[in-house]
Amino acid sequence: MELQGKTVIVTGASSGIGLALSRLLAKEKLNLALIARRGDVLSRLAEELKDSGSVLLPVPCDVAGREGVIKACREVKARFGGVDIAVLNAGLAYGGGIEPFNAEAGRRIFEVNVFGVIDFIGELLPDFRRRGKGMIVGVSSLADSRGFPRNGFYSASKSAVTFILDALRVESKKHGIKVLTVKPGFVQTPMVGGNDIKMPFIVTADKAASLILKGIKKEKKYVQFPFPMWVSSKIIKFMPNFLYEPIAARIKK
Repeated sequence: MELQGKTVIVTGASSGIGLALSRLLAKEKLNLALIARRGDVLSRLAEELKDSGSVLLPVPCDVAGREGVIKACREVKARFGGVDIAVLNAGLAYGGGIEPFNAEAGRRIFEVNVFGVIDFIGELLPDFRRRGKGMIVGVSSLADSRGFPRNGFYSASKSAVTFILDALRVESKKHGIKVLTVKPGFVQTPMVGGNDIKMPFIVTADKAASLILKGIKKEKKYVQFPFPMWVSSKIIKFMPNFLYEPIAARIKK
């Protein structure tokens, strides 16, 4: 896929994978809508990328609020006339363990990780269907395979994203709409900065962004990395409970 001249949305553009991917996309000479909560950070990023050859539009938005998503989409459409590719990357990774069990954290994670994706799709899909083209890139996780101790909220939210995108891919094919599911393992971002568990095969945000960009250009259905973690996630997914639970119980805080 040729990206030059296209209009691309990136949510969660202010840090981590979203920031790294935005920097790569800006080199493609396209219209780039940078979406995140922190408007000041987005403004600095737009200033950093102003000579990239792309047209940049910083759009402050908390994806957890439907009204904010609607407003952001309208602003992008008003500026660029429409959207070609939506990279729905914004996410949270609060823990979800029993000590303490934080119901509010669970609610917040679903508002951002799941409903943030649903609301953007809801706003963009009618235009995609009318035009007979468009691409949705949803960032899930290899953690969608099981409910991991102390990360149940996160695993469940990413599992929901994966299933939503899987269904959407099948239904959207006849409308000319592409759906790419991105499933990273551990990535060096602020989101995992507080983790005190082992993070095997961790990759940099720049590496993750490079793999995602290649997946977009090749119009892939899935981008899953790193390979050893993808294999491990498949094994864990189909592992019988009597094997999985003793292993999972040894995961350290």
